[in-house]
Amino acid sequence: MEVSNESAIKKPKRLTSIVWNHFQRIRKADVCYAVCVHCDKKLSGSSNSGTTHLRNHLMRCLKRSNYDVSQLLSAKKKKKDTSLSIANVNANYDEAQRKDEYIKPTIIKFDHEQRKDEIISLGSCRFDQERSRLDLARMIILHGYPLTMVEHVGFKIFVKNLQPLFEIVPNSSIEVSCIDIYMKEKQKVYEMINRLHGRINLAVEMWSSPENTDYLCLIAHYIDEDWKLQQKILNFVTLDSSHTEDMLSEVIINCLMEWDVECNLFAMTFDDCYADDDIVLRIKDRISQNRPQSSNGQLFDVRSVAHVLNLIVQDAMETLREVTEKVRGSVRYVKSSQVIQGKFNDIAQQIGISCQKNLVLDSPTRWNSTYFMLETVIGYKSAFCFLQEHDPAYTSALTDTEWEWANSITGYLKLFVEITNIFSGDKCPTANIYFPEICDVHIQLIEWCKNPDDFLSSMALKMKAKFDRYWSKCSLALAVAAILDPRFKMKLVEYYYSQIYGSTALDRIKEVSDGIKELFNAYSICSTLVDQGSSLPGSSLPSTSTDSRDRLKGFDKFLHESSQGQSVISDLNKYLEEPVFPRNCDFNILNWWKVHTPRYPILSMMARDILGTPMSTIAPELAFGVGGRVLDSYRCSLNPETRQALICTRDWLQVESEDHNPSSALALYAEAN
Repeated sequence: MEVSNESAIKKPKRLTSIVWNHFQRIRKADVCYAVCVHCDKKLSGSSNSGTTHLRNHLMRCLKRSNYDVSQLLSAKKKKKDTSLSIANVNANYDEAQRKDEYIKPTIIKFDHEQRKDEIISLGSCRFDQERSRLDLARMIILHGYPLTMVEHVGFKIFVKNLQPLFEIVPNSSIEVSCIDIYMKEKQKVYEMINRLHGRINLAVEMWSSPENTDYLCLIAHYIDEDWKLQQKILNFVTLDSSHTEDMLSEVIINCLMEWDVECNLFAMTFDDCYADDDIVLRIKDRISQNRPQSSNGQLFDVRSVAHVLNLIVQDAMETLREVTEKVRGSVRYVKSSQVIQGKFNDIAQQIGISCQKNLVLDSPTRWNSTYFMLETVIGYKSAFCFLQEHDPAYTSALTDTEWEWANSITGYLKLFVEITNIFSGDKCPTANIYFPEICDVHIQLIEWCKNPDDFLSSMALKMKAKFDRYWSKCSLALAVAAILDPRFKMKLVEYYYSQIYGSTALDRIKEVSDGIKELFNAYSICSTLVDQGSSLPGSSLPSTSTDSRDRLKGFDKFLHESSQGQSVISDLNKYLEEPVFPRNCDFNILNWWKVHTPRYPILSMMARDILGTPMSTIAPELAFGVGGRVLDSYRCSLNPETRQALICTRDWLQVESEDHNPSSALALYAEAN
């Protein structure tokens, strides 16, 4: 704009207010003006007018953008009922429309119905304290931040500089918001689970705390309608210090009834191989029996593979404990100084050792690190023997027999490391992957028990005793899952059972064959009842006539059962008699069953439930840990309701991606060892 006869004022002193960064002070005659550098609007610039009206103009100026106004607001007293707009607010925005508008986050997809390409325009919305508070609560839940972070000075400064209008709330208010989000998300999960056509499998995990408090974690595993393996944490319950095995079964039953899944449960997997069998029996007696299962209910009670492998490994580690201590002492001695390390390297080079691995001490809480330490030291055996002969200060030398024991047991541990890596590295651990690996362990244990060395054979017998208890409970479930892999079918069972059982293999194979046929018959009956309109699979047969005097009702039931049994057997035989699918590294068993569902409608129902059974309950991050799951100190300090809400809701809010493993959600809460 042009102002006639105007000249810039030469200020006798510097204008200290930052407001003047946005105004030019000019004089016309005896009147002073402040001209906005953004929109050229003239305001009073007299020293007697102050700067409040200039601040207010800057907050409303439509042409001002990308300027920090936090310092302007900090000097202005906020009123509780004042609602100020953020930068770049549209002056013509309809306030009534804003109240009905729902602003969704653009970075983290909390609402899965939100479009991925949705973008928030900051120029078309007003600041919403409630919405920001909920977003903060979601952020705390999703990333596992402590509730007290809202009281940290650094957080307050960051938020005030980012959005001065946000009113910092105490952690008690954020806790309430987290509970509200938990209840909302819980309803969504409840509706989703109860819409499933297939059944769910329940993993039962026990946690502890440094204060010796016990926790029960229940995780639902299932294969959804798109044939994707899914899992959701349902409960994280704090157990009373006086709880007994009877009370534990009651807690599990109450959780099942809370989610209305007691009638839709296929199997339960316990992380403890030695969990009391009475717990399972009490649960089976209380929940509905109208579901497909084998006659003895063996498929219902599953124990974690990872747990039994850890138990077996601990036997080996305990047997080799004294030798392992000598190995640690040897490594410490070599690494105690650069002089000794250099001398050792020279020895290794002179005697022609080609091992390129560096000597490292193990972490006692990670048994795979002990294996790597032993494996490396064995590679330098000749160098340690030479060092023993020429260095009297080296006192941790192993005898020839101890070297043999270390070499043999390290070979045993190698098998368990490889198998554990296979299980923990599989991003879609369906139940079919476990049978061949566990059969290999079984065969190796049989061979190890035949070792002529009493020290090694006695250790192997102790390991096999633990394995046999697991095998007696879970062999049928493992075998049935393998049969439902079209690359194996019955052939894999026949191959391994002939090696494991020898002359009695045929009887064992028949037990598996009878078991899968029995289960398949049960699924067939349930499927037919659903087709006829029965409300629940496994419920009583619907009547074919409303006449209570119809004497042929029993005949109708007999006709249904006899004809259905014939079709079931032929359908199962069709699958088993067809050639196996070629093995290749790109095979996806869930995609195979998705494609072949029309061909095997009943068998696919069974495959969905069995392949979704969790055969291992340890997250990959904890697979090699020698201790149990220990909750971190912060979450131990929370009240039980808040603890469960934060842990469960984080799992539910996690963004689903192709490489996301929901079981790792719990690893965040484990105490670092």
